[in-house]
Order: sequence, then structure tokens, then C-alpha cells
Amino acid sequence: MKEINIFQKQFQAKDNDIIVASFPKSGTTWLKAIAFAIVNRQCFSSIHNHPLLSSNPHQLVPYIEFMYPANSHFPTTEPRLLGTHIPFPSLSKSIIDSNCKIIYICRNPFDTFISAWHFFNKVRQYCSSSALTIEEAFEMYCNGIIEFGPWWSHMLGYWKESIVRPNKILILKYEDIKENVNLYVKRVAEFLDFPFTQEEESNGVIESIIRLCSFEKMKDLEVNKSGIVYDGLENKHYFRKAEIGGWVNYFSPSMTEKLSKIMEEKLSGSGLSFKIMHS
Repeated sequence: MKEINIFQKQFQAKDNDIIVASFPKSGTTWLKAIAFAIVNRQCFSSIHNHPLLSSNPHQLVPYIEFMYPANSHFPTTEPRLLGTHIPFPSLSKSIIDSNCKIIYICRNPFDTFISAWHFFNKVRQYCSSSALTIEEAFEMYCNGIIEFGPWWSHMLGYWKESIVRPNKILILKYEDIKENVNLYVKRVAEFLDFPFTQEEESNGVIESIIRLCSFEKMKDLEVNKSGIVYDGLENKHYFRKAEIGGWVNYFSPSMTEKLSKIMEEKLSGSGLSFKIMHS
């Protein structure tokens, strides 16, 4: 909270900043890698010496909220690529008022919960806290007691703003990208004003970015098997399964019913909906 407070007061956005925003465990690592590869494709045209092969995406696209107090270094090259899990209304005024671009990724709340439960238990382990059972974690999730606030208000904050300012915020769904990654890589590039040329498309540049940023490729890299990003949390914890529909292996019928009702109640009338797929 202290760091976020400092960020709100001190952070000065630039009009060409690019911010990758998300609720935790929604496909953030993947989108950060894709955005970095798109924006920097002229600097690193050779895939063999690409920064994504030797650095975790969270190092290349750092979280703004983890950069305060000011003992961390902001990216010096422009456009600056930054990440955040902060809800839209809590962003610094300079981000909201500037022309910087925000790409927001969300994921169906069933899979998000399972991924978050696994991940935050790793965090608790590091902090020497006992792991939460799935029942305890589910109760908290349903009540919105989770880092960065209730998932429904987080999604809706960015979603509603994207309707008002479609040139500023692009909403992406994890499941949609998985289904047609080529289409969405092109869409992200266009939104960020880094569209692919006809020549790049013919030369397979989009496909090489997709391969470079794929879950299988990133999970297999040495840097993502061993290194550490934040507060002792290991890089490997950011790469679990990247599945759609894996939640069915964990949910009881009553849990399924409860979360379905919450989704219906909270997202009703917003226009935001999710296909709940089974793996």
C-alpha cells in the first residue's frame, strides 16, 4: 500500500508509455513478452540474441508498483514498457490523463482462481506462512479478498474505461488469444502504433514472435527455470500450465454454482462475458 501511494503521487506518465495491465494470473507474463517483442522488433531483429531469451518478461516490462521507493530503475529507452496489477481507479492521475496506451488482459474467473491459488501459496511459502486450502482460498476469492481487490471490479474498471476511450485501452481475453494468437498479435501491434508491414508478414515476423513468446519456449529457458524476479519469488513460478479449463479438476459442483452466480451478478449488463471452457 505504501509503495502504491508513493506511485500515485510521484509517477509521471509519458504520452508514448505502454502499460500492460491485468488482474494477477490472467496471462500477464505472456502479454508482457508479446508487447516487448512487438515494440522492440527492429532493435532485436535476430531472434538468437533476443532479450527474452536471457531475461524474464517481468524484468523487461517491470511492475510500476514495485519500483517505489525510487531505488529501482525505470526503463530508459522509449517507449517505456511498464506493467501493473493496480485497479484502474487507483492508477496515478498522470496515467489516466495522458495519452499513454494500456493493454489489459483478463481471463475467465474459474481458471484465474486456480492459477492464483497455486501461485499465492508459493508466495506464502516464501514468507513462511502456511498454505491456504482450496476451500479457504475460494471463500476469500468469492468475497473479493485478494491482492489488488475483487476480480470483478478490477476487470470492470478497465472494461468500462475501454468503452469510453477505445484508443487508450485495449481489452484482451486470454482465451481469445490462445484461440487465434496470430490475429491478436496483429491487433496489439496496430493498437500500439507498431503495425506489421506487408513485408514483415510475408517474412514470417509474426510467427517468429509467437514462437519466441510461446509458453513452451519461455518455460524451457534457463532464465525461467532458475532466476529470481521479485522478493525471492522464482521465475519458474510464473510458468505453471497455461491451460484453459483446468479448473474442472479442482471445482466441486457447489463451487461451480457459486462462482457462476457471482459472475452473473457482478458482470450482468456490462457486456463483459467469458466462455467457460473445460480442458
